[in-house]
Amino acid sequence: MRSASVLIKKVLACVVGLGMMGLAACGGGAGGSSTSNSSSSAKGGSSSSSSSASNGKAVVVYFSASGNTKRAAEAIAEELNAPTFELTPQQSYTDDDLDWTDPDSRVIREHENESLQDVKLADTKVPDWDTYNTVYLGFPIWWMTPAWPVNDFVKSNDFTGKTIIPFCTSTSSGIDDSASTLQKMAGTGTWLTGHRFSGSVSEKDVTDWLSQTRNGTAE
Repeated sequence: MRSASVLIKKVLACVVGLGMMGLAACGGGAGGSSTSNSSSSAKGGSSSSSSSASNGKAVVVYFSASGNTKRAAEAIAEELNAPTFELTPQQSYTDDDLDWTDPDSRVIREHENESLQDVKLADTKVPDWDTYNTVYLGFPIWWMTPAWPVNDFVKSNDFTGKTIIPFCTSTSSGIDDSASTLQKMAGTGTWLTGHRFSGSVSEKDVTDWLSQTRNGTAE
């Protein structure tokens, strides 16, 4: 009976996984990325035409679960010569936590129980927050929604007078209504549609998007 029960749980996990195809390739570091400093200066960009966001001084804020969102965020920051701020959960996600094929993994339990999605961050306050006009907000897509660790940041900050440009990484799901979902949560700020990058996002993907959309502001 025990082996039959285990088999049923494995089958259910596979079914749930179909709604989350992008998780394994969607965001930056399991435990690894969470140990880095939450606020750091991005490398200086070499393109003077992209030295700042169209709407003024910019900052790149992101949560990454397996490395992909981090890669996109750092490329945006380098191109715009903007600082980055990494959102790290108080309880970091391990590789096992992110295993969506395991019905007992942390992400599966959080997905199935919304009360567990209130993931607290180590720090939600960006240094010199009031000086930024534009916020690039990055996250992986989990089950066709913004990965819930970003929620604590969105709920904890006042976005009045700021333009927020979401960007996400996913192997299959689009960015869809992520901006409106987060805007309702924030209650303030001007939220643009943003952009979805594939899990294998490259520096060229980022620079092409920025150059074709006035640094992400043209929709």
